[in-house]
Amino acid sequence: MTTNNGERKIIVMPCSGIGKVHGLIAREATYLVTDELASQRAETVCLALLVSGDEEALAKIHGAECIAIDGCPKLCAAKNVELAGGRVARSIRVVDAFKNHRGAEPGTATTLADDGWTIVREIAADIACGICS
Repeated sequence: MTTNNGERKIIVMPCSGIGKVHGLIAREATYLVTDELASQRAETVCLALLVSGDEEALAKIHGAECIAIDGCPKLCAAKNVELAGGRVARSIRVVDAFKNHRGAEPGTATTLADDGWTIVREIAADIACGICS
């Protein structure tokens, strides 16, 4: 997709991270960016579709500027964006955000607590600030 002035939207790619609170944080931060904070400049693609070779997902990623948000150090989102021909302009690791929140209790794999939402908002604001500047 493109923006109103014809520029290609930036793809924000979260890890799937199913079963882990870090993955939920990555996904929620992505939705906050793409649905609210920078909806005119950013969109997301389902990582599972990308990995499974979905033609539409691959077409969106190929040659696109992407921001990968990975819950863990395995960097699945970043690696799969690169494998699909996307350009990882920025790679964010949710685990790194926890360095500023020692002792935080973010919630569970299915429900975020207040600490989790605080981290989501920080990651999303940082991404949106970079996209919109």
